[in-house]
Amino acid sequence: MANKEYKSDVFSMLLQDKKRAMEIYNAINGTDYDDPELVEMTTLDDKSFSLTVRNDASFILDANLSLYEHQSTYCPNMPLRDLLYFASIIQKRIKAQKRDIYGGRILKIPVPHFVVFYNGKEDAPDQYDLRLSDAFEKETKNPEIELVCHVYNINNGKNVPLLSKCQTLREYMYFVDMVRKNNEISGNLEDAIEKAINQCMEENVLRDFLAQHREEVMHVMTLDYTFERRLEMQRAEAIEDGERIGKEIGKEIGKEIGKEEKLSEQIRKKIQKGKPLDQIADELEEVPETIRPLYEKIKQEMLQ
Repeated sequence: MANKEYKSDVFSMLLQDKKRAMEIYNAINGTDYDDPELVEMTTLDDKSFSLTVRNDASFILDANLSLYEHQSTYCPNMPLRDLLYFASIIQKRIKAQKRDIYGGRILKIPVPHFVVFYNGKEDAPDQYDLRLSDAFEKETKNPEIELVCHVYNINNGKNVPLLSKCQTLREYMYFVDMVRKNNEISGNLEDAIEKAINQCMEENVLRDFLAQHREEVMHVMTLDYTFERRLEMQRAEAIEDGERIGKEIGKEIGKEIGKEEKLSEQIRKKIQKGKPLDQIADELEEVPETIRPLYEKIKQEMLQ
């Protein structure tokens, strides 16, 4: 399913508006840019970027390349994905500008910044970082390449100062929360989304955006809520499988422990009767070398 992160898609649609992109940039960086035309959109389409899940939106402002993504599920591979995404953007820019990477002059590139906005149901800190070096097969104290992805939790009650400065993030989260609540009440996803859209428009939340993209929002939200539910079911099944396997392993371990305890007691009684190892093994139908460690251990304990 190529278009599987519905929240990211809606979020990306919002950020194609240069004014909204600039607003989020200002909120994150503490800046006060006010001319949307300073924003250069660099978001790649699916044909340009082959990863199944693309980064949601990217743009350049004041020589800074911001790569923003929204996530509803935890993904530790974001630094690796961002590395590939950043390389694709730079490669595309160099090709479009017909710049010579093999030339004698250094090619200047925008400063990259990697941000993820998280609003999944699983609890998470207000803010934390993911690093590319965490994915290295071998721990490296001083990695020769590093990429740091800053993750911001934008759920209700999280990162309040950030959301207070950014109307787009506040209204986006209000809309997402309304869809969730409506769906929990009715159990009918399409009705929940449509009701959320109507309520938001009545309350002047993302009104123009929802009016313009109503059908598209309905479509991607429906597709990807279904995908999210599938992920939840897969996680639940994985947990159940893990518990079942754990119980089975526990039973087998228990059986082995019980078998060893019984064998120990039999060997102990025969040692007390003065019987040698070979005779004990023959009577218990065991190989002498197999039970020798246990035999020696019990004899040592009996001497103490």
